[in-house]
Amino acid sequence: MAAPLICPSILASDFARLGEEVRALETAGADWIHVDVMDGHFVPNLTMGPDIVKAIRPHTSLPFDVHLMVAPVDPWLEAYRDAGADILTVHPESGPHLHRTLGRIRQLGARAGVVFNPGTPLNILEEVVDLVDVVLLMSVNPGFGGQSFIESALRKIERTRAILDAAGSKAHLQVDGGVTSANAGACVAAGADALVAGSFVFKGGPSAYAANIQALKSA
Repeated sequence: MAAPLICPSILASDFARLGEEVRALETAGADWIHVDVMDGHFVPNLTMGPDIVKAIRPHTSLPFDVHLMVAPVDPWLEAYRDAGADILTVHPESGPHLHRTLGRIRQLGARAGVVFNPGTPLNILEEVVDLVDVVLLMSVNPGFGGQSFIESALRKIERTRAILDAAGSKAHLQVDGGVTSANAGACVAAGADALVAGSFVFKGGPSAYAANIQALKSA
């Protein structure tokens, strides 16, 4: 079983040192930088705009995996792509035409992803699987870091993997929410190949990032 991609969420980082934080994550062995964008409307929190993404872009060569918890999402796609996003993931609930939104992301030259909240049905994936480069399954309800992993997400990972395999899709299957070394192995065994982790990666400060990332990869 291959080690998963580790995508630290900078929502859990020291916001006063974001440039230093993303450099430290690259040195520590992270694969992608996960950027949680929240608008205080679609989810009950407010985080970072495209100017922040643009400001930290020069500090790492790692792909920026930008999770847009924004509604309506379509007006923001170009701004985050221009700011340096390599991957843009959107929720089916964040706009009226998911197929069009995913197509637009690809037109902008980014990889397109679709996000499923714990209560969002997976049948939507079957209708857009040919436009998807990343499927992100939320194992918490979005809006805040530091939440506990919802165990039923493991069954949803298995079902998602079956849909992707049946379609012959090469899309990454990513899991986000309460991911630690205690459940990372179960996520990968269920079919995930990319893990978002915030609190777990950042605990202990920069000197601990490499060990924390390796603990997830080897779990």
